[in-house]
Amino acid sequence: MKIMSQTTILGIAIPLVLITTQVLIEIFLSSALLQKMHSEKGIHEIFQALITLSSFLIGLFILTSRKIRTFGPYVFTWVFLATICCLYVTGEETSWGQHLFDWSTPENWSDINDQNETNIHNTSSWFDQKPRLLLELGVVVGGIVVPLLLRYKPHILPAKFSIIYPTFAFTLTAVIFASLKLFDQIEEILGAHHMTRGSEVQEIFLFYFVALYMLLLKKRICDTPRTV
Repeated sequence: MKIMSQTTILGIAIPLVLITTQVLIEIFLSSALLQKMHSEKGIHEIFQALITLSSFLIGLFILTSRKIRTFGPYVFTWVFLATICCLYVTGEETSWGQHLFDWSTPENWSDINDQNETNIHNTSSWFDQKPRLLLELGVVVGGIVVPLLLRYKPHILPAKFSIIYPTFAFTLTAVIFASLKLFDQIEEILGAHHMTRGSEVQEIFLFYFVALYMLLLKKRICDTPRTV
């Protein structure tokens, strides 16, 4: 029996398992159980935090590798920014530990946090919707547009940045996210919702895309012999 490659497992099998599992969950579980699963301490939030934490740790590994020094300052800066963003999202997903340890939100912070949590993203759209929009655009562009350009119009993309370009291994995850986003927008217009918390499901694929990308950077920077 032929064993699937790592790329096939990570880029195709896992995204398909995730979306299939979510569809089955929405169909067969009760509303009460679905609400519990999507709560702040539910399996979706925990899974999201684990994905982003893994991405952060991969980023740290890359940054501490001696090989990254041979790729120039722009690669280090790119990985550093990605790693810091992964740390930020991990902290925000758990309200920096509040969801794990159940501490009370300080009164002054409750006044500016619309969810009464010790996080930043619920205080302003500049720390929530706008960063999310950037990530969503990055997933669509990086997972769909860039791979298509690399295949059909490679001359459009500067060759000196080739090390940071995603591949078609990301495309299925990006397509699933984009489909979920479109489906959610259509349902919003129609006023009908068939998914308990569509935005939470979308985040799983957003964050999984980031994890795939960090793994790709690790492979290119740390696992590939570099001659100077």
